[in-house]
Amino acid sequence: MSNTSYALIMLAAGIGIPVLAALNASLGRTIGAPAAASVVLFAVALISALVVVLITGPAAIASVASAPKHLLFAGVLIAFYVLTITYIAPHFGIGNAVFFVLLGQLISAALIDHFGLFGALQTPLTLTRATGIAVMAAGVFLTQITGRA
Repeated sequence: MSNTSYALIMLAAGIGIPVLAALNASLGRTIGAPAAASVVLFAVALISALVVVLITGPAAIASVASAPKHLLFAGVLIAFYVLTITYIAPHFGIGNAVFFVLLGQLISAALIDHFGLFGALQTPLTLTRATGIAVMAAGVFLTQITGRA
């Protein structure tokens, strides 16, 4: 697969994040229980992922038992994201919530890349990259916070 294909797939995933936030926040409001909406989201996600695993090779599931246990913390992080976006987005706005999530992603991605954490390709945090994160932070402030005043 080409880098262009990877970029387009990740662009689609990025487009899905605010849609996920809006849909799950709306489901939480509709049923009156944001945490229950998150459980429903995870149930649908589990079924979807199971279908993909069954198609692409279910034998890999057996290897999870031998994987380092700290790698399973990713499940806690996605639960934290879904629960917080479901609770906060209706009060803070989808745009604000997602923009701050994006800012957090840029900061943590830069640190993970800089130090090569979790087996990531090591890419130094240059002045240019740091400036880009600062510009993003300024953009969040200008477009989201001051736009609501």
